[in-house]
Amino acid sequence: MFVDSHCHLHDREFFSEEEAEEALRRGRENKVEKVICIGTSHEDSLVAKEFAEKHENVYWTYGIHPSEAGRDLPEPIFSASGLEFSSTSYTGAPAEPSLRDEPVGRVRNIRVENSNQNFTMPSKTGSATRPVAIGEVGLDYHYEGYDRKAQIELFEEMLQLAKDNNLPVSFHVREAFDDFFAVVKNFPKTRGVVHSFSDNKKNLRRILNETDFYVGVNGMATYSTLPTPPLDRILLETDAPFLAPVPHRGKKNEPAFIPDVARWLAEKLETPVEEIAKITTENTTKLFNL
Repeated sequence: MFVDSHCHLHDREFFSEEEAEEALRRGRENKVEKVICIGTSHEDSLVAKEFAEKHENVYWTYGIHPSEAGRDLPEPIFSASGLEFSSTSYTGAPAEPSLRDEPVGRVRNIRVENSNQNFTMPSKTGSATRPVAIGEVGLDYHYEGYDRKAQIELFEEMLQLAKDNNLPVSFHVREAFDDFFAVVKNFPKTRGVVHSFSDNKKNLRRILNETDFYVGVNGMATYSTLPTPPLDRILLETDAPFLAPVPHRGKKNEPAFIPDVARWLAEKLETPVEEIAKITTENTTKLFNL
């Protein structure tokens, strides 16, 4: 069995309802039995939630992508969604003096109000009201014009949300690892996965040695020279519709292509593909409590 730990099947910009249903079906035919739909904004997360609740073995996350930093965000974050979020003051330690001009001060701390009626843990056979993680959240300095200070503040808020609700985190980090490590040091018990790792050996070593985070491996690994994490730290993902693996490059990515990534890993690590499936599924199940 395989798990697609990061996809966007719910996003109607890329998949119509019929296309998403067919992608799920093809995934199951290829032994991809569980998928996690990743939220990238408040609105997108609610769409992921709705999609997951309609399908067995489909899960969702709540996250605000760093590209949303600096924009007006809904407050409370959730309303009339089965989850109740409220804002309180938070006076945690600043990330690093070099990362901001002033201490954190008041940071919006979004907290899930737990009640038996509208807030439940995910079931073993399908989705429930509660997200399985906070994500995708993090830092992205690839494009010009992003407000780094606003990104760091939003990232801290999302990490605090994960901490308050004992949820793991799906990290999006691109060309921002120095600041990323500085911020996560202030949240030492955070569990998570660095989704779609696309950086160098030095930063991979830092992830492996300085944190307990897993590393997301997807189709990009099959046509690049990225360093490969050890199997016990890998989660398989598609990031569908993006980054289709060899031999599907140029096509819209989907969960059914996860076995192609697994076969590439099996050859790279000189390990049977059955072992790749077993260990990566165990890793994903453990992290997200599936």
